[in-house]
Amino acid sequence: MILDFNVIWASLPLYFGGVWVTLSILLISLAFGLALAIPLGLMRVSRQPLVNFPAWLYTYVIRGTPMLVQLFLIYYGLAQFESVRESALWPYLSNATFCACLAFAINTSAYTAEIVAGSLRATPHGEIEAAKATGMSRFTLYRRILLPSALRRSLPQYSNEAIMMLHTTSLASIVTLIDITGAARTVNARFYMPFEAFITAGVFYLALTFILVRLFKLAERRWLAYLAPRKH
Repeated sequence: MILDFNVIWASLPLYFGGVWVTLSILLISLAFGLALAIPLGLMRVSRQPLVNFPAWLYTYVIRGTPMLVQLFLIYYGLAQFESVRESALWPYLSNATFCACLAFAINTSAYTAEIVAGSLRATPHGEIEAAKATGMSRFTLYRRILLPSALRRSLPQYSNEAIMMLHTTSLASIVTLIDITGAARTVNARFYMPFEAFITAGVFYLALTFILVRLFKLAERRWLAYLAPRKH
């Protein structure tokens, strides 16, 4: 089999446009997902059932249902309600980019919340005792000790979630967005060459994954250096 590189070369502008859409969706989703995940993670480690249970239920439902179902419910499902179509939110909920970012942010927030909660539970007890010994309030303890320490330790797990979200953004093409996968589908529909179309898309995803892995490795080297084994 010989690939037609002329088709690939001619389609590169479409793929680069898809890369921009993919990265935009990814960064927006991760940013809002992380902002939502931090309070959810704090709720998950609470010993108060009225605080813990809503966060547990949220993460359980979101993690227990497919991402594609969530995306369809937001983009297609909400449109069936007349009250939604007549509300002030309809200009946003009728926008494919907004719905994709919303669905991805909700999905990643549930997984990230569990990562944050696990890191909070794994905080060494000595750090907590030392903070209490200095007279820190509970709010200050979380702000200066627990959360920064937990977020640093969660970097390896969060890097996996970020990479999974990068791959999940390929679902955005189903709701008419021309991301990398959408570009591949367009090329395939135009030239009827699936290998050229989707192998090129795979190369772009592989390159973005490599860049993400390297960025997270640099972040781990910067903020997790104190956990590395000492060199004698």
